Amino acid sequence: MRGPTALVMMDGSDRKRPTGRDTELIRVAIVDDHPIARRGVAAVLADTGGFDVLASVGSPTEFAAWVADAQTTPDVVILDLYHDVDPVQGGHRPGLDAVTALANATQVLVMSASGAPDDVLGAVRAGAKGYISKQAQPAQFATAVETVAAGGFWLSSQLADILQTLLTQPPPAPSQPQPQVKLSPREEQALDLIARGFTHAQTATRMGVSKGTVDTYVERIRAKLQVGNKAELIRAALGRLDGNRR
Repeated sequence: MRGPTALVMMDGSDRKRPTGRDTELIRVAIVDDHPIARRGVAAVLADTGGFDVLASVGSPTEFAAWVADAQTTPDVVILDLYHDVDPVQGGHRPGLDAVTALANATQVLVMSASGAPDDVLGAVRAGAKGYISKQAQPAQFATAVETVAAGGFWLSSQLADILQTLLTQPPPAPSQPQPQVKLSPREEQALDLIARGFTHAQTATRMGVSKGTVDTYVERIRAKLQVGNKAELIRAALGRLDGNRR
């Protein structure tokens, strides 16, 4: 992930406008079902300068209607990944079909509160040219949009490191199926949140416990699953998720 042929910028330091866009505003559309998130991103781009937010809408359907009416397409669509509601299980699910549809017409930068490797890989495979966390610093948003508009690919260094570990690590040798290790309900909840990219502090807030309690859960999980670093922990979490789906 460190040496792709496309332009990859990992942070917001020493920002420089992509070649050929020095006097041209980058036209942007924001698609997110949370109005405050849309306003926040628009404010960041306005404060940075060099961007023209053409549309700010709550869903891909609204965006399609806007395109039909405006008869124009932005250079970059910033798309919230979790905008689809699962009709069976409820809650939100990754809107990968929307990523693919939009990527056929323009450049797509996915943003999400989730940093789960399967979400990132799913979005990239669906056609996204970048993936940014909603917890990113304002300068990173501007850099990500510029990079994607210039035809490059953008991931934060943290996501790139995790994905590189997962993609380059050889698959385990075939073995007989083993019974799944039993975790407590709270340990399962903590593992799921961490696998989705939340920090221990953010996980604690969502679980209504202290960060120290989450740290204890993680220590127990690592001992039970016999894993070491965070990449191994995430891999184990995804493996358990796949096993539960079968």
